[in-house]
Amino acid sequence: MTPIRVALVDDHPVVLAGIRALLQGVPEVELVGEANTGVTGLKAICECSPDIAVIDLSLPDISGLELARRLSKRCPAVKIIALTVHEDRAYIHPALEAGARGYLLKRSAGDELLRAIRAVNEGAIYLDPAIAEKASTNAPELTSADDDAGGELSRREEDVLKLVAQGFSNKQIAGELEVSVKSVETYKARASEKKSLHSRADIVRYGIRRGWLAAPN
Repeated sequence: MTPIRVALVDDHPVVLAGIRALLQGVPEVELVGEANTGVTGLKAICECSPDIAVIDLSLPDISGLELARRLSKRCPAVKIIALTVHEDRAYIHPALEAGARGYLLKRSAGDELLRAIRAVNEGAIYLDPAIAEKASTNAPELTSADDDAGGELSRREEDVLKLVAQGFSNKQIAGELEVSVKSVETYKARASEKKSLHSRADIVRYGIRRGWLAAPN
């Protein structure tokens, strides 16, 4: 089995040491880079090209959000997990819009990080269970009128939109639903037009409101 290559960016030595110790004990994960600032993190990640970059949102030079934006442009193949102390759901959407595919609280148990790494590596979006519950609970509820606005989704359109919200690629969705990639693109476009969803972040927000992004098991 090819190990999942991971890089870490955090300015707290204790946090770095703890994550390092955790990951070094997992055969399926290989730690390939570390940094303690955004600038050095960007350089290190682009040089070592990990599968996953776990980055602190609070860094001493540039913010973790800015680092995520730069990584998304310069190293788009690297999947980003945001690591943070912020439990307010207001931080989730900016992180997703910046390119993060995972959002994990620092207070979470170590095995939560491993679950996040595995899920994101497989193409899914991962929200810390506490955050997923809070986001789902606190998000404005969709009324029948809201949900019907723009037209009702067909079963296939909803299936596709749900999988997009959960982070899966068009190719993965095509395999899951046993349809062509072209069909997935068509269903996604129709659903997005009906619900006025103009970006992946819009689809994720819609998915949270629908309860599609429950905490992974």
